[in-house]
Amino acid sequence: MSSADLSSSGHGPSREQIIRHLRRSNEVACRALALGHHPFGAVLVGPDHETVLLEQCNIDTVNHAESTLARVAATNFTPAFLWQCTLYTAVEPCCMCAGTAYWANIGRVVYGISEHELLRQTGNHAENPTMSVPSRYVFDHCQKPVELIGPVDEVAEETIAMQREFWASR
Repeated sequence: MSSADLSSSGHGPSREQIIRHLRRSNEVACRALALGHHPFGAVLVGPDHETVLLEQCNIDTVNHAESTLARVAATNFTPAFLWQCTLYTAVEPCCMCAGTAYWANIGRVVYGISEHELLRQTGNHAENPTMSVPSRYVFDHCQKPVELIGPVDEVAEETIAMQREFWASR
């Protein structure tokens, strides 16, 4: 779904909420940088589209922000509740993170820039061997219809700038 189609269902978050929460995920990514980790962050927002339930920065190559957040969420909230929640992340979840969000029963995922765009910014970097598996592909092969919104143009430039600056310094 493109940014022009943001939350067209009427039951999802507003454009303003989407942009605000994606920017918050970038702030969480900055916290990851301060801790010496790669610049990725995730935010879980409740069914009211306002209440931030969890925030998670990237830890390492197997404990990505999104998958760690999804695992913590699954141990703290019921599947029925999580199905009404939204996971925000400025960079499209990799296939591992998309799968973990699915198994945690998170019903909506919103991202700012695509995995393909991340690869354009990181190049063939040994610390970030991106996979050419879009989260849409993962969600299209699930038995439950996870709503996917992204990329969101309004946060692209700031997200790209953070990624470009970080990976150029590695």
